[in-house]
Amino acid sequence: MRPTQSLKQIMSRREAVTVPGAANAMFARVIEDLGFEVVYVTGAGVANMHLGAPDIGLTTLTEIAQTVATIADAVSLPIMVDADTGFGNPVNMIRTVRVLERAGAAGLQIEDQVFPKKCGHFTGKNIIPAAEMVDKIKAAVDARKDGDLQIIARTDARAIEGFERAMERAQMFIEAGADSTFVEAPVNHDELARVARELSVPQIANIVFGGKTPDPGRERLAEMGFSIVLYANASLQAALKASYTVLGALKRDGSLDGVADMLASFDERQRAVAKDVWDAYEKRYAGS
Repeated sequence: MRPTQSLKQIMSRREAVTVPGAANAMFARVIEDLGFEVVYVTGAGVANMHLGAPDIGLTTLTEIAQTVATIADAVSLPIMVDADTGFGNPVNMIRTVRVLERAGAAGLQIEDQVFPKKCGHFTGKNIIPAAEMVDKIKAAVDARKDGDLQIIARTDARAIEGFERAMERAQMFIEAGADSTFVEAPVNHDELARVARELSVPQIANIVFGGKTPDPGRERLAEMGFSIVLYANASLQAALKASYTVLGALKRDGSLDGVADMLASFDERQRAVAKDVWDAYEKRYAGS
């Protein structure tokens, strides 16, 4: 089964499948190793980890595509990709879809923010006219070569025009051909339930630790009827906190003795990057 077919099938189950985010191939390998079914390439994570910058629209299509390609080489999971606004107008969207599909994406999330966009849980966002987003969705659908590539249309209208208008936009996006919609940052359980109940296509919930949307848990979100639950930057936040703790101890104590239990062993690290596979390649092609 192609990754696009696999993702489409997973989303059709509407079982609130938990999908962690990865900003690099190492995190993607951990996600696969732990048995998750899908990996999400997080735009915020790429901005934070590769640029050391906030999620305010600084990343480029090329940087996202390179990350997708390295992750596609490292894991066999279907890859959902945060494609931000499509990096421009509907014509730019055509190239964005072609580039990311070629890089290995099984699904593309595009959003209706003004470019440059901001994290969905930041203040100060703005959105483009709904008709312009409809044109972007139509361009994305037309541009894909694989008809199973999932086009996921996100709206950030909840924080700007209110919940009802966000729902109206999501319905327009469905009519334009989106395979799935994603109402960003509902603020309570009732809004979450309405998203899954009232919109006909598979729905995405985005749970940001410290963000605006409450976390009812996977079981409750499955009861509501969500297809995917994103935890886009849990791995990044965990790594950041651990890095501060471990490196802080190293700076303070001059050794790692006090934080050794927080470190992966040398062998664990090599297993995580499949060194045994590369050793086998080396042996196979070593010559006679």
